[in-house]
This record gives sequence, C-alpha cells and structure tokens, in this order.
Amino acid sequence: MNVDELFKPHSSAVKRKYEASDAEQIYKSAKLNNGESPNANRATVEEGDENDDVEAGPSLPPGDQDEDEEGRFFGGGVTKDTEEAMEYIDQQDGEEITEERIDSAWLRRLATTFEKKVAKNSEMRAKYDGQPQKFMGSEADLDAEVKSWSMLGEHPELFEEFAESGSAASLVGLLAHENTDIAIGAIEIISELLDEDVEAEVNQWDALVNALLEADLLELLMSNLKRLDETLESDRSGVYHSLAVMESLSGQQAIAEKVGQEKVLLWLCKRITNPESPLGQNKQYAAEVLQVLLQSSPLLRKRLALDVDGVDLFLQLLAAYRKRDPAKDSLEEEFAENLFDALTCTVDEPDGKTRFIEAEGVELCLIMLKEGSMSKLRALRVLDHAMGGQSQASANVCEKFVDAAGLKTIFSTFMKKSDNTTIEHILGVFSSLLRLLPGESAARIRTLAKFLEKDGEKINKLIKLRLDYAEKAAASEDDDIAVEFCLRSIDVILAWLVAEEKTAKDQILKHIQADVLKHSLTGQMEDLDPDAPGEADTQEMLSTLASFL
Repeated sequence: MNVDELFKPHSSAVKRKYEASDAEQIYKSAKLNNGESPNANRATVEEGDENDDVEAGPSLPPGDQDEDEEGRFFGGGVTKDTEEAMEYIDQQDGEEITEERIDSAWLRRLATTFEKKVAKNSEMRAKYDGQPQKFMGSEADLDAEVKSWSMLGEHPELFEEFAESGSAASLVGLLAHENTDIAIGAIEIISELLDEDVEAEVNQWDALVNALLEADLLELLMSNLKRLDETLESDRSGVYHSLAVMESLSGQQAIAEKVGQEKVLLWLCKRITNPESPLGQNKQYAAEVLQVLLQSSPLLRKRLALDVDGVDLFLQLLAAYRKRDPAKDSLEEEFAENLFDALTCTVDEPDGKTRFIEAEGVELCLIMLKEGSMSKLRALRVLDHAMGGQSQASANVCEKFVDAAGLKTIFSTFMKKSDNTTIEHILGVFSSLLRLLPGESAARIRTLAKFLEKDGEKINKLIKLRLDYAEKAAASEDDDIAVEFCLRSIDVILAWLVAEEKTAKDQILKHIQADVLKHSLTGQMEDLDPDAPGEADTQEMLSTLASFL
C-alpha cells in the first residue's frame, strides 16, 4: 500500500492557529521601559510613569466656548467643534470610501518603502550601537512595515513579482535581525504567505518558495530557533510559526528533502523529547511536522533511521502508551498519533525495519496489541508495515515476530470481533508471514500449524470473511477500495493454504470454488505494473499459486 494513502486526517489535520497561553503575559510583554532597554534585542515603546496623577475622563472644554446663562453648551450638551465634526460626517455620508487597490503598483510602492525601512534601521543601529533608545523608532517603523506584507497573502497573483523584486530575500534576511521580535514578525509573515489556505497557482507558489529558499531561508530559520526561549510567549509564537513554515514546505518530496536536512531532523527529534506537563502546542506540532516530512520522502525515512536513530527515539516515547491512553481530544493524543504515524512511515524502509528489530520494536508492539487500548490498533498497523514488502529486512521482521510469540497474539486478535481496519492489518500480517517466511523453516511450520489448530477455526473465519466481503463488493455500486483490498488479500492467503496444506485445501474448496480463487489471482496479475519495483516477483508468486488451483 502506498505510504501517502496511509494516514487519514485526524484531529491534528484541522487547520490550527497559534494559541497564546496567557493573555496577561502577552500584554505585559508588549510594555517596555522608557529610555534604555535592559534587552536591546527586544523592541521598545515609551510609556508614562505608572505613579503619575492622571485625571480620568474627557478633558474639560476651553473656557472661551459659547455657553448659555446656566453654563450649558448649546445643542443639548454638544460643543461647536463637535457640531462641526458631525456636520462633516453628514456631508460624507453616502460617499464611497476608496479602498487601496492591491496590484503591481501597490507591490512596488510597498517594496520600495520596505527596503528603505530596512536600510534606515540598519543605518540607525550601526550609528547608535549600544543606545537602543535612539534607534527604537526606526525599529518600530520596520516592524510595522513587515506586517504590511500580510496583505500579500490574499493576492497570490503577485507572488512572482514579489519574488523577483528582491523583497522576498530582504524579508528572509530579517530572520537574522538582532531584535528577535523583528525576526519573529518576519517568520510569521512568511508562514502566512505559505499557508495552505492561500489559493496560489503552482507556478506562483513555486516562484515564492524558490525565492525564499535561495535567500537561505532554512539556514536562517534554524539559526533563529537556537536563540528563541520558549519560556517567553513571543518566542513560543516564533517557534510555532517556524514549524508552520517547515510544514508548508514539506508537502512536496523535492522540497521536503531540502527541508529535512540532518540538522532539521535533529532539532525536531530533540524538540519532541523535551519533558512537558501538560504537553504543549509546539511539542505536538514538532511531531506532526516530523511525520509530514517522513511521509513525503523515502530518503528522509532512511536518513532518520540511520543518521538520527529516530526509530529507537519513537519507540522510547511511545512506550509511555503501552497501557496508558492520553486524554481524549488532547494535544497529547495528537502527539501520540503523530509518533505512531512517523514510526509507521520509517519502518516501510528496509533500514527502518532493521532498526525496528534492533530496538525491540516488535516486542513493544506485541505488548500494546495485548494490553493497550488506544495503542492497540496503531501498534498493529506498525507491525503490518514493518513486515510488509519483499526485502530481506521484511523477512527478518517476520521471523522476529514468530520468535517473539506473535502468532498467539495475532491469531487471538483475529478471532475476536474487529472493525474493518483491524481486519485489514491482520490480513496484511498473515500475507507477509506466508510470503516471506522461508519454506520448511520452523517459523513457517508454526504459522501453518496455527491456521489448522482447533479444527481449522481460523480457516473457517477466513472463509466467512471472504463470503462477507464478496457480498459487500457485489452490493456496492461504487468500487470500495478497502473491501476490494481485503477480498484480494484473503484470496491470496487462502491460495497459500491450498498450496501448502491438504487439510486446509479440502476445507477451503468445500466452500469456495477453485475457479473463483483463480479468477481473483488472475485479476490481480493483470493489474500489476511490470515495470514497478518488485512487481515481477509478485506476478511470479500469484502465477505459482494459481497453478495449484
């Protein structure tokens, strides 16, 4: 099965927004001291002394205003200035307010102003180094100008021109700005422009992404992450938007492989190991970005398995869910889901399978399959993918599975009432065992014996499932991929049993005609792509099984 089709959207797939944890803290962080800032890397604004006596309410009117004999203002308490203002408003009433037109001219004006603000701030910082009160004005102007680019996200038709203007490179360059708040502001704008909700054409999105990457976005993004302190709300926001940028760039394989440099994978792996109680938004998001990267690229899956030892890391983190379930609909539940997804992606690769065996992943998944709740189905899916494929590494996982007493667990699960997804993964495990375990090996003999024990009750269950799925397929007007997949898997398993065990053959052909199974195998052969890797071996297997029917 294609790894890109594995993961159905769960709660983490809903478009997220950064959630500030403490509104009062944000308010306080925005207030800065008058005069020299204790931290020149943060923007400052002037504010008055909190101890000043301030007279509340509106200021008193000037004494020379016309008053009536009792000291009241004419017009029932309305001053002449107010009357004039109201008359002006009345005159304007009904006139259309002209909105600024967002077009190429707007882009050129904003680009020019933006570049001037960048240059001015750079000049002021160099001139008044160590005297932040003298360059903070230019800093505030630059910060406001950065935010002006937010409007561009609503007009992706201008992305190509923006990329060519040089302002994209200047915006990326601000990630290295001495003031981390300026850098965070730039990161936020970049994440907005790359957001999946922006309805950009492929050529528009590509032009923007190429300009950002050519401006060394990834290097500056990683450098900036090193100086952010997530104990501060603003810095947590910066980390969040940095993760959003990574996620947006990770959907296409070629770009994902540029994003997934070893340093990025290392940072993400380190971030998901940070102890947090309760688990925070950024830790969950880091796990999701890691999963998206791995899903996009076999190269990154191999890189994570070999260079970062990510399989062992995932198993260590997932061990916490052997018996304990995370809270329903919580960040921790999304975190665990993403870890399972990331592990499932990684064990699709031969190197990931090898690491999975070495890190005792088979044993952990079997414990989850026996004793887990939320982890049960996820562990079964991991085993299905670890045992799948045609490599020697896949065969090694199958042998390890039998050695770790996995047959008892998987057949016990099979005989219980299960949903379609569970059945699908169990059938995947059965198919791998029958295909990959060496002929006449102890592991294969034990597997075949398990099907036959207790008067062939497992075979009877397979036959019943085959009849049920065939009925569903016939009743469905549209092709149900899941039903068709399970039906074909059952037919292959039954064909293996017919070919290898006379007792099983008699039991199966008593209920299902040999021609029906043969027709199914022939149809599967016809659907194979002879040029695809491994398909020739599959065709040979199916042809051999069909000959026994």
